Amino acid sequence: MFLLLSRSFLMEKIKTVIFGGSFDPIHLGHISLASEVVGSGLADEVWFVVSPQNPHKEACRLSDENIRLQMVQLAIEGNEKFKASDFEFNLPRPSYTISTLSVLEKEFPDREFILLVGADNWKKFDKWYRHEEILARYEIIVYPRDNSDVPELPDGVIWLQAKLHDVSSTQIRELVVNGGCISGLVPPAVEKFINQNNLYRC
Repeated sequence: MFLLLSRSFLMEKIKTVIFGGSFDPIHLGHISLASEVVGSGLADEVWFVVSPQNPHKEACRLSDENIRLQMVQLAIEGNEKFKASDFEFNLPRPSYTISTLSVLEKEFPDREFILLVGADNWKKFDKWYRHEEILARYEIIVYPRDNSDVPELPDGVIWLQAKLHDVSSTQIRELVVNGGCISGLVPPAVEKFINQNNLYRC
């Protein structure tokens, strides 16, 4: 009996949520959402996967990927449940989710990867590259975004009852451009980094 229990314990994989995004910049809404995912028991860890080139966004409008990664690292410093990942930096571009998940699965066989997406992206999920394969192979967590209503979800897709955060990276960049205050919208370390490096000012 002890041997059987030991084998079962050893085979249990670490539930790891993939939170992909541009994070330009990362803000407190991102951090709060990741905390709710872990706090709800849906995952053991959340990996913030910084996308060097989102296929749905123009690359020329993004800040340097290493700068965005640094901001994520600063934002989650000290939280053992969170990880800043540059995994997609060495993958072909643009970064397709199915490619990222497939390579992650091979490199980390001890982990069960779960995809986290906003309700706005879920509404157009059928436009994602090889979306049917993602649905067949991976669990997906959908979180509230922009007051988007979500229809009945298929098997393998979970709705996260999370607080809707009225903040976006776009709003933060616009505030900086216009000389506004971003305190309370981003972690203090990220605010300091933005100011020290004169980010988003032109």
